[in-house]
Amino acid sequence: MKRPPVLSGKQRRQLRALAHHLSPVVSVGARGVTDELVAAVDQALTDHELIKVRVAEGAPIDRKAAGPELAERTEAHDVGLVGRVVILYRRHPDKPRVPLSS
Repeated sequence: MKRPPVLSGKQRRQLRALAHHLSPVVSVGARGVTDELVAAVDQALTDHELIKVRVAEGAPIDRKAAGPELAERTEAHDVGLVGRVVILYRRHPDKPRVPLSS
């Protein structure tokens, strides 16, 4: 897997601020991080670039481990964790919509 370029602290803060008003589009449930869930996260990242993923209370994966695992499996950035919600970002290869400062 190719690794995405590293985000600066300023860019991470900017992405967390942009994600503030977003609702989670995918949920990690009792089955954990399955191939189907990774495919749904991958599609959501392609559609939106910046997404939130809710980790349910009964999920078999720890909320702090879900972000890095999903980011690695989708070649995305784990931008942050707020409670049980993971924020992920992956720049669209052709039509980026989320502006990032330098």
